[in-house]
Amino acid sequence: MARLLQDPPKLHPSEWYTANNMQRARTESQKSRSECMTAESWRLVDEIEKTTQKTQSDINKKLEQRREEIKFWKQELDNKLEQIVHETETLLTFKNRLERALEGCKEPLVITQKCLLYRQRRVGIDLVHDEVEQELVKEAEVLQGIIALLGRTLDQTNEQIRRNRSAKYNLDMDLKDKFTALTIDDYCASLTNDTPYIIYADNAMKLEGNFVSPEDWIDFSNINVEKADKQRNNSLALKALIDGILSQTANDMRKQCEMVNTAFRNRVKEVKDAKDKLETLLVMVMDETASQEKNIAALKKAIADKEGPVKVAQTRLEARNHRPNVELCYDTVHSSLMSEVQEITKNIQRQDALAQAQIELKGLSRRQLSLEEEIKVKENTLYIDDVLCMQMRESVCINNY
Repeated sequence: MARLLQDPPKLHPSEWYTANNMQRARTESQKSRSECMTAESWRLVDEIEKTTQKTQSDINKKLEQRREEIKFWKQELDNKLEQIVHETETLLTFKNRLERALEGCKEPLVITQKCLLYRQRRVGIDLVHDEVEQELVKEAEVLQGIIALLGRTLDQTNEQIRRNRSAKYNLDMDLKDKFTALTIDDYCASLTNDTPYIIYADNAMKLEGNFVSPEDWIDFSNINVEKADKQRNNSLALKALIDGILSQTANDMRKQCEMVNTAFRNRVKEVKDAKDKLETLLVMVMDETASQEKNIAALKKAIADKEGPVKVAQTRLEARNHRPNVELCYDTVHSSLMSEVQEITKNIQRQDALAQAQIELKGLSRRQLSLEEEIKVKENTLYIDDVLCMQMRESVCINNY
């Protein structure tokens, strides 16, 4: 118990001085290191501040360059979009012209086909494959060819309009993306270190989504611009082609229409001339028929007029045959009476002229019927060509579309 209450051992003064010196030395060393660390920290802070400011300044410059680049391509896309929209609208007017031209071909073709159908009603010798029919067939072929050509061109125009709209769609989408990107970069450019509501974004460093290279970014818009230019050039070429086709087809239709009309006019004149000649011949035949009828009547009268003299002569002969005996003499009177009877009888029996006249009269009647039928044929042809066809063709109107 006495040992437990003993005082702790005492240290030597030298140990005390040594311990104090060591504390001082350690403290000074720690202070020196701390001061160095503080100086290094301020230097590092200053260096980081300058680096951060420089980096942020570089980022701001690059962001501004990027905005200008986006603005440039946005302007390019806007220009191409305006051009392709204008070109598409113009091409739509050309499409309307094609549609109206195509519609305008239908009535002339129907009229041509009706003319061909009407002319099938010609009869007899007039049912001939004449120049009019040849030109009508050619006109139908020309119109059908033009309709087919305009139809193909219209299909080509519709396809070009579709391609223009596809190019416009690509430009619209690209512009929409450019607008969004520019809006975002404008927002980014407006941010400063003092901007409220800026936050830490832990996931900002993650490369999510399909990032593309700057070269691919430029190529994408460049391809859209080139496609728009290509379709615009194609549209310009197609419009020139349509202009040429519409002009040429209208000229071809007018030319062939005039060929048909000229052929009709010539044919109508020919038929009228033939009809006039037939009518002249008919008048001649009818006059000759009347003359022949008079001739037959005169022949019949002449024959009838011989009945009295022959009866007188024969009565005389009969009476003189009853003379008695020697008085029954073949004298000059009797011989003359015999000769008179023979002569008159012979003349009466000579009816060749009358028979021939009657044959000629029948021939004239047949010729009259033939001429009258042929004149009706010509009248039918004139009605078809001059009334039905030519008057119907007056409604044909070939316009420049």
